[in-house]
Amino acid sequence: MSSAIAVQASEPDNYYGYRSFKQGKFEFSRDEYFVKVKWPKGSHLMPADVFLRALQRDVAWNFFYGTVNFDHVFGTLNHYGTVDMFAGRFNDAYRNGGLDYVETYKSDELMATFKAILDDWTNKGYDPFAAPEETANPYGRKNGSNVDAISRQRVTAQRMVGCAGDTPIRTDQNGYPVNRHFADVPQDQPEIHAEKGFEDEVRAFNLFGYLSRSDVTWNPSVCSVVRDSLYCPTSEEFILPVEHGNDRVEWFLQMSDEITWVVKDKETGALRANVTMRAGDIAAMPADIRHQGYSAKRSMLLVWENNSGKIPELIASGKAPVTPVKF
Repeated sequence: MSSAIAVQASEPDNYYGYRSFKQGKFEFSRDEYFVKVKWPKGSHLMPADVFLRALQRDVAWNFFYGTVNFDHVFGTLNHYGTVDMFAGRFNDAYRNGGLDYVETYKSDELMATFKAILDDWTNKGYDPFAAPEETANPYGRKNGSNVDAISRQRVTAQRMVGCAGDTPIRTDQNGYPVNRHFADVPQDQPEIHAEKGFEDEVRAFNLFGYLSRSDVTWNPSVCSVVRDSLYCPTSEEFILPVEHGNDRVEWFLQMSDEITWVVKDKETGALRANVTMRAGDIAAMPADIRHQGYSAKRSMLLVWENNSGKIPELIASGKAPVTPVKF
């Protein structure tokens, strides 16, 4: 019989109404506008919306692949079973000044703390998954909660969206209306003419229509699976809330509109490139960078992932390259 993981939390603050939290020697607190992270060598402030949008992704993605930088100082590094929480680890100035700090936890222990923070610090009407135009603001004193928004389950198809017993196609009837930016996207579904005996095996769906009904931003959904090959399309608007530091190559296919990517060195944070992707463009994000996207209009992006657990070690040992091709 499993027991709940204990989370270190204070009583609600008498003025702001928020609880403060501890994980190891890290301490977290917030006021009306800012989140403060403290560790034995220093402290760091982040706007509440920046912290909450990044925290929401780290929780929903179960710490994701590699490094999730909430900003240029604070973040997590996934070891798939354990996870590092760091301050300044991937920032040259902090490392050179001796202010960087890292602690390692079992993944479920840190996840319990992160979920508790997200629950307590997300106010009524604020949805950290939504574009700013679609949600209330996160500022002010404690005011209720938004459990439905922060507890959405990430779509993870076992075979493909629409297959029998798998993730269903999105419709008005199951709670997924077409987003305001995608009103012109056709919603018709492909016709399927299967050979006799394969009627239950052959499936197809309108991916553009499916993405036009996404109720979240910057949250790749696993829509088809072939062994370790995952197609993870997503709809994007405003700013990717994290700088994602890859531990494997990711392929990006821009399906609609435009995203500008700011690409930095994974270890130092030094700028390496600005990449503008328009509909039809394809790019590979190397395994030695971090990236953050900017999308002025809601756009559609297909992220192609290799889910093999062997890749991070192969890349770290030099047995696999950090780029998929060389020109």
